[in-house]
Amino acid sequence: MTVPVRSQAASGRLNVCHAGSLTAAFTAIEEAFSKQYPGVALTDTAGGSVDLARRFAAGTLACDVFAPADHLLIDRLLRPAKLADSTIVFASGRMVLAYLATDAKAQRLQVSGTFNPPASIPEAAPGWYDALTAPGVRISGAHPFLDPGGYRSHMIFELAQRHYRAPGLYNALLQHYQVNVADPSNAAAAAVLGKDFNFQITYEHSAAAAARRDPNYRYARLPSAIDLSSARASEYAPTVVTIPGLGTPGSAASVTIEASQVAWGLTIPKNSANPDQAARFVAMVLGAPGAAAFAANGPTSLTPARVSRADLSRLPSPLRSLVAVQ
Repeated sequence: MTVPVRSQAASGRLNVCHAGSLTAAFTAIEEAFSKQYPGVALTDTAGGSVDLARRFAAGTLACDVFAPADHLLIDRLLRPAKLADSTIVFASGRMVLAYLATDAKAQRLQVSGTFNPPASIPEAAPGWYDALTAPGVRISGAHPFLDPGGYRSHMIFELAQRHYRAPGLYNALLQHYQVNVADPSNAAAAAVLGKDFNFQITYEHSAAAAARRDPNYRYARLPSAIDLSSARASEYAPTVVTIPGLGTPGSAASVTIEASQVAWGLTIPKNSANPDQAARFVAMVLGAPGAAAFAANGPTSLTPARVSRADLSRLPSPLRSLVAVQ
């Protein structure tokens, strides 16, 4: 159910800033929003979540809704800077290992099971990392200082070393990791799987979408002790990454993010110029339009979404019935 927020005759502006991994789902939600509230001029900005947070904090990007790929970015970056006072965790997922069936370097990877998503997803066999650390192999991903997908890859390297009790594995994997430089102005220049790199650790729903587009695209699941799918935070402790802070006056020079379940978060920033429109949009994310968009595109929606007991009272009142205290 979508809860109306004040008058349906809304007008004004709405700036939605979200992780690139939410693009497909948020496009559908934004279309539903614009249909219901045609008087609101909506601006969408997608990108690496850490990069978006820094641009927002610096005042170069307006955000009325901020939805990062890691809910901890709200807690570790925006809340200490007094830019947010609530965190809603609304979706979860896992990281998978992606490659092309036609890539000769990827054919060394051993998996068990058939590839027939979503009914059947192969499991990477023990020793899967040998294929990733073979000579000439490249693993591509985002920069860990700009995007959770990047630092989650690094976390998985460390978790794999611990899980398999393989000293030096973290370094060996990291030596094959190359940063995939994102250039929104030139999509054609983006690195290509199977041509410019051989493997990628990515979100499962993103991999599933790629597999629907390309019959040669493959992905395999890793053990839950590695793939950041477990809701038990203790399973991944004490693995952490440290990234530069917001870079604004008074903010911490660096912040530490602990390894945890892959989970997307959202917040309405405290300095939002359009809080009513933001609340309307968040109600759609947490309501029926969001549920439909996530079912079709991923990630997996949490129904109801989760907030802390303290944060519940900070939410706009129409949103409180759409969340549960975790």
